[in-house]
Amino acid sequence: MWHGGHIQLIFVQIALCQRVFGGEPLSTAESGCTMPPACAWLGHGAACMGGWGMSYRRVKALLLACSGAAALLAASTDANAGGFAVREQSAFGQGSSYAGVAAGGSLSSMFWNPATMTQVPGLQSESVLSGIIPYTANTPGAGSDLFGFGGTDNIAKSALVPSSYYSWQVNPQLWLGLSINAPFGLSETYPNIWAGRDYAASGTSLKTYNGTPSLAYRINDMISVGVGVQIQYAKVNLTRGPTPFIGPPFNGFVPFTAELSGNGWGYGFTAGVTLTPTPTTTIGLGYRSRIDQKIDGTLAVTGPFALPATTNGPVNTTVDLPDLVSLGVRQGMGPRWTLLGTIEWTNWSRIGTANVVQPSGAPATV
Repeated sequence: MWHGGHIQLIFVQIALCQRVFGGEPLSTAESGCTMPPACAWLGHGAACMGGWGMSYRRVKALLLACSGAAALLAASTDANAGGFAVREQSAFGQGSSYAGVAAGGSLSSMFWNPATMTQVPGLQSESVLSGIIPYTANTPGAGSDLFGFGGTDNIAKSALVPSSYYSWQVNPQLWLGLSINAPFGLSETYPNIWAGRDYAASGTSLKTYNGTPSLAYRINDMISVGVGVQIQYAKVNLTRGPTPFIGPPFNGFVPFTAELSGNGWGYGFTAGVTLTPTPTTTIGLGYRSRIDQKIDGTLAVTGPFALPATTNGPVNTTVDLPDLVSLGVRQGMGPRWTLLGTIEWTNWSRIGTANVVQPSGAPATV
């Protein structure tokens, strides 16, 4: 059995943002083309191609000077379960600490709320490449230093995480969109011999690739709704280092390696609504559903000799990934200031324990 955390997380974020550069809308004469409102705000930072306004939305995060305060309210002090969620899905969102992101402001907001597509006219795209450079070392506490094996240096691996968003306004009421993301991921490289090898040894990784075709509909100037279908592929490699005590001729603890590798598909949906009660106020509520991520693969136990009563061969499991609810508010405070707020809930309690079983349904054993 592979054990996960047990936690529910609620995030509360508030940010007050000021536009550093004025960015008055360009007239047709100045720009040489007609620019939709979504890119006109950038002023001379926007470009027109083939009659379409093209907005460099990633630049927007760099044009914001944000003063933000964030408070984390957790139902438990152990937040390890959220360690493999990849939050870096939007440069615009990162620029404002993700405050108000479910209420829109950028095409990438559709990750949290597909209804926000109706804020982006015409045919547009946004792509983000985030670099994650983690550091994690392990130091065994007193009494837990297995056979004097010791701890580890940095076991976390750096990664580049891409995300892309596309939307097309079919008519004044209907939008079609597609987002491509990696919402969950983790990659670590442990030494084969260390104090915690019974729990992790050698390489361990989880990679996910999520495509979400979506549509949004503007009911009227105040209300928009959106839905999407999540199609997710996952690839996993988990390694443990069981070290049983073996009698003659070894008369001691003998290191083995148990490796689970596999891949599979999972499915879910997204849904959301935006309300615009005043020209300067936008409220958004978005939902990303839970995904029962299926994994089919093999379990291989290797060592100096074959261990009795261990599983070698095909296995499968299901990882219960959490659902996410985001409530965002964007309140204009004048030509240069916007007040942003977010309340977010992630249902990490779903993770629990993923039971690895054989094709017959019997538990896999190590």
